[in-house]
Amino acid sequence: MRVLDVERTTRERSDPTPRAWRRALSATAPILAHPQRTLPVVIDELADRFGAAPALLSEQETLSYRLLSERANRYARWALQHAIAPGETVCLLMPNRPEYLAIWLGVTRVGGVVALLNTSLTGVALAHCINIAAPRHIIVAIELISAAMGACPHLSGAPRIFVHEGDHEDFTRQSGAPLGGLELRPVSIENRALLIYTSGTTGLPKAANISHQRVLNWSYWFAGMMDTRPTDRMYDCLPMYHSVGGVVAIGALLVHGGSVMIREKFSARAFWDDVTRFDCTLFQYIGELCRYLVQTPAHPAERTHRLRIACGNGLQADVWDAFKARFQIPQILEFYAATEGNFSLYNAEGEPGAIGRIPPFLARRLPTALIRYDIDKIAPLRDADGFCIRCATGEIGEAIGRIASPSAPAPAAGDPVPRLRGRDREGAPFEGYTDAGASEKKILRNVFAPGDAWFRTGDLMRRDARGFFYFVDRIGDTFRWKGENVATSEVAQALRECPGVKEASVYGVAVPGTDGRAGMAALVADEHLDLAVLRAHLEARLPDYARPLFLRILGVLEVTATFKHMKSNLMREGFDPALTEDAIYFNDPARRAFVHLDASLHERVRAGAIRL
Repeated sequence: MRVLDVERTTRERSDPTPRAWRRALSATAPILAHPQRTLPVVIDELADRFGAAPALLSEQETLSYRLLSERANRYARWALQHAIAPGETVCLLMPNRPEYLAIWLGVTRVGGVVALLNTSLTGVALAHCINIAAPRHIIVAIELISAAMGACPHLSGAPRIFVHEGDHEDFTRQSGAPLGGLELRPVSIENRALLIYTSGTTGLPKAANISHQRVLNWSYWFAGMMDTRPTDRMYDCLPMYHSVGGVVAIGALLVHGGSVMIREKFSARAFWDDVTRFDCTLFQYIGELCRYLVQTPAHPAERTHRLRIACGNGLQADVWDAFKARFQIPQILEFYAATEGNFSLYNAEGEPGAIGRIPPFLARRLPTALIRYDIDKIAPLRDADGFCIRCATGEIGEAIGRIASPSAPAPAAGDPVPRLRGRDREGAPFEGYTDAGASEKKILRNVFAPGDAWFRTGDLMRRDARGFFYFVDRIGDTFRWKGENVATSEVAQALRECPGVKEASVYGVAVPGTDGRAGMAALVADEHLDLAVLRAHLEARLPDYARPLFLRILGVLEVTATFKHMKSNLMREGFDPALTEDAIYFNDPARRAFVHLDASLHERVRAGAIRL
């Protein structure tokens, strides 16, 4: 049984903020001074220090620090045996398990790049992700071989597939001894380590370039923010093919000697049993997981756990207080970041609903801004001189982060790490995607001065007088109706606050003869939903233009692996009852009620016979 540092927990409850930022800055400061010290090298160092202490745990196995290092060395030698060149990509298709980390640590140790494939994808979508990585080798877990074979007819190349079974000879026959001599290729922190894919909610996924430096920055920064120690254990049920579940949640614990319990998938029913049985002190969340937990029946262990921090993103204001109070979570560390992004925000103060802020002493080092955005023109607003316009306090705009200059490609293995001077230190690099055209679309130029460059998040936010940022909506989700901007996230939150509504996804649909898009909501509801109550609820909480004109009641909302709603099919089907068996309702202004929308009423709405 590990001992929880009670004094430290009590101290942090009183004021965690200044210490958190100082710890994070201190933890990341040495990274640039040691350009050859990548995370795989750090793991080797930790193996010497912590030896038999647990590093990664699962239901099936436990890897100590020494075993993790040895397995990584086996995969490094596998990569060398198969002549994987520095910078060459290997794709990895495998469910969550300790071996997952060992594989990419080993391959990247000798200069290879590992593309972390989404295990939910099949067919053409999976083939697309493989094709843009252009690998010669793919490692596939035995249970996912059918998905891999289904993608093969759509591949543009002919990569060699290695089927990974627990005792596969091709991997296990390699030595686990420390690498030495010619095996030790010169790998710099500026070299690419991983390809991590975007969720693809608005199109096919893009592969983001992730350098060794970013892997270290993420690991040490979060280790500092959470003050991780050898006595800590993280509960990680997020996909390991994403940056948070596969790098942040794991690296932040390992670099300070802690351990990580890896679960293949989230289960609300098993959550509290797992957390208590594995003696976890930290939990990495995505906001929707917290919502699911709040909606579950009481569990005997929900207040007997030893969690001291829940860290994650997307925890909305309507769930925050209920989650914290019901489960007695001492601290919630909400943050905002994007896998490919060049800045992040942290809410170390525990301000409900806020996604974070940047302290004044970091404002010059990490310039961030909100700029006015024209929803109709789908572009930032510019002044008479052609420059972007900063938002006032409380005004909604797109969040952008300054890109450090000069913008140069990462050096080859062994090249010296470039040093930035003066104003070049302001901002952070944008490493982009494998697709140069996609990378350029994320860069906004000539923003506040000729020649400057800023990363576009594509997210609309507002900032209050204290500097806290609040997420409003994705630019692609916000739509115009009756001359007003409608933020889908705010409408969805209002819907979820109504009794009987379990989940809500909001989007705009085209109606012939009207300007803009009318609001529509897809709802997952229980037996308590009363449409008359819902309509009154929306009238009390939303302006007329923001209230959904159409409702669709369905059994389940399709989501990505990170629980983002998939809206493309819903938007394509719109409010046409012929395209779905789900019940659709029309917010009839004449009858002041939600009425069932059949084929006849659908045609009248489309023909403009009903004034909207």
